[in-house]
Amino acid sequence: MSRLAAVFAKLEEDGRKALVPYIVAGDPEPALTVPFMHELVRQGADILEIGVPFSDPMAEGPVIQLAHERALLSKVTLTMVLELVTEFRTKNEITPVVLMGYANPIERMGYQVFADRAASAGVDGLLTVDMPPEEAELPSKILRAAGIDNIFLLAPTSSDDRIKKIASLASGYLYCVSLNGVTGAGNLDIKAVSEKLASIKRFTSLPITVGFGIKDGVSAAALAPLCEGVVVGSALIERLVASDASLANAERAAVAASLIGEIRAAIDA
Repeated sequence: MSRLAAVFAKLEEDGRKALVPYIVAGDPEPALTVPFMHELVRQGADILEIGVPFSDPMAEGPVIQLAHERALLSKVTLTMVLELVTEFRTKNEITPVVLMGYANPIERMGYQVFADRAASAGVDGLLTVDMPPEEAELPSKILRAAGIDNIFLLAPTSSDDRIKKIASLASGYLYCVSLNGVTGAGNLDIKAVSEKLASIKRFTSLPITVGFGIKDGVSAAALAPLCEGVVVGSALIERLVASDASLANAERAAVAASLIGEIRAAIDA
């Protein structure tokens, strides 16, 4: 059983929901990423989504765009991201790690080379924001052979036909975008999200996480009963950026990751 499948099975058994923080590798500096990953787990994260820095992160709002820019200023590459995951795995062999990013860096490396290196590093899943299902069959096959789940986004506007196509290719879980627009924007419409999730669940038995617009314990707790997990990105990065840069990495990570502890308490209440 994969790490992702094991985590979702245990959460279902315990009657709990997955908490999935998203951070950008190398932001605000590469030396902070691995301590931050460990602290997020300590604060209650079940799955880690790690953003691969990219020059044109078109799905992201201003907060995450700036995180990508800061990481690129530190010259963080896909190869470096895999090295950070390898370092994380020296102390944590349990928590699933999903890389989230854009197709260009992976295509430049080559899907087979990426799959081999990612599997060796301990990556469990890949979510490629700009990978349409029409172009995903071969990458999905390569990733599956390496034991890596190919995870897809579903938008509020996704039609039934598109949901079925994506569900036929996806594994691990599906990531449902809670609102139209970019990450960190807008206000949640719980009724609309509930209706969309009901539509998606007609076509798949995969776990579904919900992200975009989850900022705190209140918003996470409102969505958690509707799905199998919630994703927190922009609000977490904002707290990280606001933390005192003069602190040691472990202390700074603890300050930022306290948001995850707050959300964990809220969705478990």
